[in-house]
Amino acid sequence: MPVSDQPWYVNGVAEVATALDPTALLAVLHEIEREFGRERRELNAARVMDLDIVAYGKLVRNDPPPILPHPRMADRAFVLLPLQEIASGWVHPVLGLSVEELVARLPAGQQIRRA
Repeated sequence: MPVSDQPWYVNGVAEVATALDPTALLAVLHEIEREFGRERRELNAARVMDLDIVAYGKLVRNDPPPILPHPRMADRAFVLLPLQEIASGWVHPVLGLSVEELVARLPAGQQIRRA
């Protein structure tokens, strides 16, 4: 996203319960990425793993990172379609739209394949 010469990748969405705040959770996710060989050198570079927090309950925040909900999630089929499978009816806390409504508004041309 956007279309590029990068290889295809597998994407998924998981719902988790945690006592960690978003900043601490993001630090744990970045550590997992490092353990799998991710090196953060160039923005939007191909990577072995990319773990993000898409939403954290109904929390809305711009600072400190992570920005919540994820600022580009509503435009990404590879986020919304798996999210719809595990959280049908979920409502974006800023846009006030359900995941089904967000899917219906997706920009055309996003190539995804079900694994």
